[in-house]
Amino acid sequence: MPFTVPPPRAPSDGGTPPARGFRRWYERELGWATVAGPPVQLVTGLRFDVLELPAEAGRAVLRRPGVATGPVALMGRRMRLLVAAGGAEELPGLLDWLEWGGIALDLTALGADGRMTAPVPPGRRPAGPGAAVWLRAPEPGREVEASLPALWPSPGAGADGAACLVRLVAAAAAECHRVRLLGAARARRPEPGAGTVVQRLTTG
Repeated sequence: MPFTVPPPRAPSDGGTPPARGFRRWYERELGWATVAGPPVQLVTGLRFDVLELPAEAGRAVLRRPGVATGPVALMGRRMRLLVAAGGAEELPGLLDWLEWGGIALDLTALGADGRMTAPVPPGRRPAGPGAAVWLRAPEPGREVEASLPALWPSPGAGADGAACLVRLVAAAAAECHRVRLLGAARARRPEPGAGTVVQRLTTG
């Protein structure tokens, strides 16, 4: 009796088994909408928005006292700070109000209909260098959205909830500007020994 190899079965969600596991974790544990990958993506603008900035600036924000953050993700050289849904729409107005309007800042936001690469769920190994990972992961079993920085406090937010987004944007803008100035200064700085080479060329 001849043996026939059956054709491979297509994944039900368009991703690999680990990707399906990622999607299940976000959808079942957190109730967040996802888009099949690879890579799996999280839909922004529904349960949360995202502030995105250089990782160097983001790390400085996390070290600042009195600046509340929600979950924080890292992907390569970019950091993503989760904020309450609607925060992306508030960003331009907040920057103007904080007198950062018109200044080039590497600070952007993902809001309605946006997509964010899903970090590896806690306890799982990243796929490789530069993969999206959680620095401060959301905690299943609690109302994550209630703790996100927002202009107005939600019923589950602390007493300072109304000011959290303002303080977070102010800190992020200041650190993005600092990183930009440092980068410009590094670009202008001559490499070690460059002056000696120029002197030899002009005097030799």
